[in-house]
Amino acid sequence: MMKSLLAIFLAAILTENYILNKFLGICPFLGVSKKLDTATGMSIAVTVVMVISTAATWPIYTYVLVPLNLAYLQTIVFILIIAALVQFIETVLKKYIPALYNALGIYLPLITTNCAVLGVTMLVIEKGQADPSFGFIQSLVNAFGSGIGFLVAMVLFAGVRERIENNDVPKCLQGLPITLVAASLTAVSFLGFQGIVDKMLG
Repeated sequence: MMKSLLAIFLAAILTENYILNKFLGICPFLGVSKKLDTATGMSIAVTVVMVISTAATWPIYTYVLVPLNLAYLQTIVFILIIAALVQFIETVLKKYIPALYNALGIYLPLITTNCAVLGVTMLVIEKGQADPSFGFIQSLVNAFGSGIGFLVAMVLFAGVRERIENNDVPKCLQGLPITLVAASLTAVSFLGFQGIVDKMLG
């Protein structure tokens, strides 16, 4: 059981990374990763939303929507739950950590429509449908691992972008082009972990 949960956790961070593997959440990945502190703050907020959203949406889908044959409302219901959670976190940050609230700016309310957050809540449902042993605990572990994977990707890329700014970049690659090149190389580097996770799952 523990080995299985560890494999789910590591896979969510490394080989099923929502940014670098599934390419979800690219907007904050490119927009907030210029500075390490804002990247870390954004990632922690996203991780909290991912875990709490999964904890709320999984039972609602399983015990409310499915029994009432309302599964087709999944996307709308999940977005409403995520929006409420983001509003709560935004209020907390504004009151207790105003510096981080101001630094995140427009990207904080954008967590509501962050496809990585919505993707986590929806994909754990799909995994549960494909594998009956993938239940509530596994979904929470997957959501937490996905949040940590989001954090790892953001922090790594923030470091890469800081290094880029301190180096001479050809004029034709300055700005968005070199950012996308660096993002693709960061994504490719995570492919090396596939064998490790496959061995654990095996």
